[in-house]
Amino acid sequence: MSTNSSPNSVQLPTDQVLVLKVIPMPGDCNANGDIFGGWVMAQVDLAGSVLPARYTQGRMATVAVNEFIFKQPVRVGDILSFFSKVSRIGRTSITVKVEVYAERYSDQGTYIKVTEASLTYVAIDHQGKPREIPKPAGQTS
Repeated sequence: MSTNSSPNSVQLPTDQVLVLKVIPMPGDCNANGDIFGGWVMAQVDLAGSVLPARYTQGRMATVAVNEFIFKQPVRVGDILSFFSKVSRIGRTSITVKVEVYAERYSDQGTYIKVTEASLTYVAIDHQGKPREIPKPAGQTS
């Protein structure tokens, strides 16, 4: 196992939660052999929804993609690790930061950041209207 042999290699974050790991397959490729950006975006949306679900305690929807940066291409066979962190909790919405790191199939043990994004989710009721996010037990304000 190599350690930081690539000039772009980074340490995985310790202040965020690992919420998803996935390996893209050949069917997820564009004509250049790289993974479709839209496929990565869909995975980021799934990963981004994990932490807000702990707060909303019910239905929620993606309301905004505030920022999305592709830093490096994603390749078939990369082991992708999605880390998330809540950056803001509002009355009806939660904003999270998601960072995606690739462990190249041929260079396992070395990680590079391939994508970072900020997404906002809104808690919704059964009619699809925004609703207040429940306060954690013991919190009054």
